[in-house]
Amino acid sequence: MTRPTQLVLVAGTGTEIGKTWVAAGLATELVRRGSAVAARKPAQSLEPGQGPTDADVLAAATGEPPDEVCLPSRTYHVPMAPPMAAAVLGRPVPTIAELVDELVWRPGTDVGLVETAGGAASPQADDGDVADLARALVPDVVVVVADAGLGTIHAVRSTLLALAGVPGAVRLHLNRYDPDDDLHRRNRRWLIERDGLDPTTDVAGLADAVTVGR
Repeated sequence: MTRPTQLVLVAGTGTEIGKTWVAAGLATELVRRGSAVAARKPAQSLEPGQGPTDADVLAAATGEPPDEVCLPSRTYHVPMAPPMAAAVLGRPVPTIAELVDELVWRPGTDVGLVETAGGAASPQADDGDVADLARALVPDVVVVVADAGLGTIHAVRSTLLALAGVPGAVRLHLNRYDPDDDLHRRNRRWLIERDGLDPTTDVAGLADAVTVGR
């Protein structure tokens, strides 16, 4: 495949953690800074009539057609992990290799964002989860999106264990971080002091972290 100058995988500590909105915000900020940005969602599943799909949100941020962000054949209107949703609908269940092969990038793309579904150990294909997809993609950067509140430290540590061995620099982003919330501040400080992480809490900071050394 034509590979972007920088490939960024956006993973999360779980479902409904805000990965799509963080990825869209990151894309918007990078575009504002002058980068040519593309986003891809290898597969998505949702309730029928739920509203804008993840692909719609990402497409609005990058200026691409939603069907280019996520192929219609990989959009499943069943709220289950993509391979389960495909099976329920009687459609072909993809493999990791097929999902990777379907990621087509326009020449001249500076940053390619690949947003996954669910948490790091969530099934993405018949033969693999987010971590398997990440290993196959060999990203330059892995953005881990986490909540800032109760349970964050466990969720972050579990996610990093699941992603062990995945190439690329890991950037942790605490979504919905409130600097006036004592628990949020303590969680962030713990992750910095005990785990050696440097969590970002806004998209401008995340954009800086993603593009370091580019």
